[in-house]
Amino acid sequence: MRILIIEDDQILAEGLKVGLGLAGMTVDLVGSCAQAGEALATTTFDAVVLDLMLPDGSGLDVLRGMRQRGDRTPVLLLTALDEIADRIKGLDLGADDYCGKPFDLDELAARVRAVGRRGAGRAAPSLWAAGIALEPSTLSATLDGHPLTLSRREFAVLALLMEHPGAIRSKGEIEDRLYGWGEEVESNTVEVHVHHLRAKVGREKIETVRGLGYRMRVAP
Repeated sequence: MRILIIEDDQILAEGLKVGLGLAGMTVDLVGSCAQAGEALATTTFDAVVLDLMLPDGSGLDVLRGMRQRGDRTPVLLLTALDEIADRIKGLDLGADDYCGKPFDLDELAARVRAVGRRGAGRAAPSLWAAGIALEPSTLSATLDGHPLTLSRREFAVLALLMEHPGAIRSKGEIEDRLYGWGEEVESNTVEVHVHHLRAKVGREKIETVRGLGYRMRVAP
């Protein structure tokens, strides 16, 4: 998952970036309503973690603007434990969930995964395709019941392909899932990850669609 965190407390934001990164997510940070607007206009995210108190306005204004534009990206609000009225208002404006401060990082990661999969149209927490099973909560994988050893980015590529088996994922789409702002992306990085995955899961399971990208082969 690629996540946008909108939080002006730099220490908290950096902690969230590290913690959610360890949970297998690619995380970008902004600290104001204006920066959030620019980020959402230029980048596609799987979920947004949104603080309500920002230096140039309310996070609720960011949320309201998203929904008015038809942006359906799942949003999880960060609120103080006693801000019940703001939670209710946020949910009524289109937020998908909330987490009260202080919060447990593992719980926050689980909530982000939950809103992300609902946003992707999935209810089940696990992914299955072509004899492969992925468990995003533990970053674990099996092939025909046997454990698979995958790097974090190999796991992310495979998860993207398995979210909708048979759907073509472009190179750019895969890069967007793997790398946040400021991270250097080499020209052949996607090809390298796909090559390593094919060596581990079987070349026939991941199909190259020339000029378009890659897809998980659907069994006939």
